[in-house]
Amino acid sequence: MNRLHLCLLSILLPLAAPLPLMAQQAEHDAAAPQAQQQRGARSNGTAETRPSAEKLKPLPPDSTTRHTITVEGVPLAFSATAGTIRLYDAQQGNPQVDVAFIAFRRDDIAPEKRPVTFIFNGGPGYASGWLNLGAIGPWRLRMDAEAAYPSAPPVTVENAETWLDFTDLVFIDPPGTGYSRILGGDDVRKRFFGVDGDIDVLSATIRRWVEENGRMTSPKYIAGESYGGFRAPKIAHALQTDQGLGVNGLVLISPVLDFARFNSRLGLLDNVARLPSYAATARQMKGQSVTRKDLADVEIYARGDYLADLMRGVKDADVIDRMSHRVADLTGLDFDTVRKLGGRVPVQVFLREIDRKNARVGSQYDATVTGYDPTPFAPRSGADDQMRLGLHAPITQAMVALYHDKLAWKVEGARYLFMNEQASHQWDWGRGQAEAVGSLRDAMALDPHMRVLVAQGLTDVVTPYLETQMVLDQIPTYGPGERLRFNVYPGGHMFYSRDDSRARFRDDARGIIAR
Repeated sequence: MNRLHLCLLSILLPLAAPLPLMAQQAEHDAAAPQAQQQRGARSNGTAETRPSAEKLKPLPPDSTTRHTITVEGVPLAFSATAGTIRLYDAQQGNPQVDVAFIAFRRDDIAPEKRPVTFIFNGGPGYASGWLNLGAIGPWRLRMDAEAAYPSAPPVTVENAETWLDFTDLVFIDPPGTGYSRILGGDDVRKRFFGVDGDIDVLSATIRRWVEENGRMTSPKYIAGESYGGFRAPKIAHALQTDQGLGVNGLVLISPVLDFARFNSRLGLLDNVARLPSYAATARQMKGQSVTRKDLADVEIYARGDYLADLMRGVKDADVIDRMSHRVADLTGLDFDTVRKLGGRVPVQVFLREIDRKNARVGSQYDATVTGYDPTPFAPRSGADDQMRLGLHAPITQAMVALYHDKLAWKVEGARYLFMNEQASHQWDWGRGQAEAVGSLRDAMALDPHMRVLVAQGLTDVVTPYLETQMVLDQIPTYGPGERLRFNVYPGGHMFYSRDDSRARFRDDARGIIAR
C-alpha cells in the first residue's frame, strides 16, 4: 500500500506506516485497521451511495441571482450562476455527465478582458467547497481551529478576502462530487474516477464554459488545492494541446506534485521533507510565532547532515544517537521515543506524541490543531482528523444553504456529496502518471507568458512545504525567475483558515492574476 495507490487514504496518509496519501481525502491512520474497516463498511453502504442517475429527478436549470458585498469598504456587485454543463460521448452522442459549477461574475466590468479563474479542490473525491467557502468565494465560513467541530454553526459571512474584485470565479465539482452527476453508468464512472478521465472531463468542462459564456478573449487561470494542485498543471497542458485553449497562469495550493518520489515505505526523503514542519509545529505549540525564515537552520540541517546520516543506514549506533538528539530537540519529542525510531519520526507518531500529555492528537492538515484522543491508552490512535473531518458537517451544510438560499438552485431528492469516498478508493492512477511536474514543465515551456504561484502552509504534514520546495528545485528556469513563485504561510494544508495567511494569499494571487 503506498501513497500512489492510496491517495490519501489513511492517516492522510498513513503515516506511521507508509506514506501519506494525498491531501484532503485520507481516512486516517492505516495503523488502526479496525477503525478503518468500520469506516470502510460505512462508506460502502447506502449512506454513502446515490441512486442511479435515471432514478433521480433532473437537475434544475441554471439559476442566476444578483448580490452585493463590501470589500475593503467598497460595494462589490456581482451575479452568481449555479448550474451544470452536460458532456456527451464523442462517438455515439450519449450523455455522460452533468458537471455542476458555481460562477461568480462582476456586473460592472466588460467580460471580454476580465480574468476568469477555474477552481478545484482535491481528494480525489472532494467538491470545491473548501476553497469556495474558505478562501476565494464571496462568502466565507469560519474554518479555524476553534470552529473545526461538526456542530459548529454553518453560518457564512461576507469574505473580505474574496478574489472577486480582480477575477471572475468558476468553482467546478468533478464528476461524482457536489451535485455533479454521472449519467453514463459504471464504465463511465470508472473512467472518470482516474487520472486520465478526470483531466479529460475537467478540461472539456472549462472549454465548454468559456465558449458558452463568450470568454474566449478573457485571461484564464486555474487554481487547485491538494490533488487539485496535482490536476491543475495537467488540465492546463490538456487545454493548451488538446482543447485549444490558452491558460495564463496557475495557482497551486498545498499541492502534491510528485506522489512517487517521497512515499516509498523505506523512503528517506519523506523524513527530510517533514522535519521543518515538525519543528514549526513544536515552536508554535510553545507559543512562538514562526515564519519560514525562522526555519532556515532546520531546512539546512534536514537537507544536509540529517539526509547524510539517514543515508548511512541503521547499523551505526553513534549516528543514530546523533540524529535522535537533534530530531528530538527540533520536534519537542522525547529522546527515548525518537531513539527507538532511529531518528525517523512517522507522521502518526509525531501527531500522537506532540500533545500526548493532554491526551490530544494533532491534525495532519495542521499539526497545531489538536483533538481529543478517543483511545488514549491504545498502542495507536484511532482519532478522526480534527481539522478535516471536524469541518465536514459545517462545510456541507453551508454549501447546501448557499445553493438553496442565496443561489436559488434547489436540487430535489439528491444529496450534496462534499466528499465521495468511492472515488478515492476506486481511483485509477494509471501507469507512470503519479507526478504532475512533467505537465508543469511542458505547460510553462510551451507558453512563455504563463505564470505560476505555489502556496503552502508551514505546519502541514500531509503535503509538507519542504517536499514541494525540493520538487520545484528540479524545474529549470524558463525566462524570468518570477514566472514561478513559491510562498509559504503560517498554518497548515488549509492555511487560509488563518485570517492573516488568507489575506496574504489573496494579495499574492492578485499579483499573479491582476498584474
